[in-house]
Amino acid sequence: MDATDRAILSLLQVEGRLSNQELAERVRLTPSPCLRRVRNLEETGVIRGYRAVIDPAAVGRGFQVLAYVELKGQDAETVTAFEAAVMEIDDVVECLRMFGHPDYVLRVAVPDMEAYSQLRLERLGRLPGLDKLTSQIAMKALKPGGVLPL
Repeated sequence: MDATDRAILSLLQVEGRLSNQELAERVRLTPSPCLRRVRNLEETGVIRGYRAVIDPAAVGRGFQVLAYVELKGQDAETVTAFEAAVMEIDDVVECLRMFGHPDYVLRVAVPDMEAYSQLRLERLGRLPGLDKLTSQIAMKALKPGGVLPL
């Protein structure tokens, strides 16, 4: 990966809908080589996809919770069962497996406190292998999603 690839990535992280023509102009390439570079970045998995950034509150998901999970065990069966179950919960919009404690951090997006309370009781609290579940409510998202420094 060279400086031109990094410039392409920096621009697409912020403005994923740039036309190839505009992108090429900004990185000082002609359109054909620019498109080849973008396709190569896609094919090699550097660019994993394109998506719209949605305001959670605008779609009724403005109540953001971080849930810290500790499992009863760390054996493959427990971890696999827990991770498979988490993948089935649409309200969990991000799941990170951690080194140390907690074992996992879940980012949950729901309409309100009542919805989170119900989710915690009916789904999160019944996750396989769950030992401890601690929740914190986000007051404000200062840097959601973030941009990778390139």
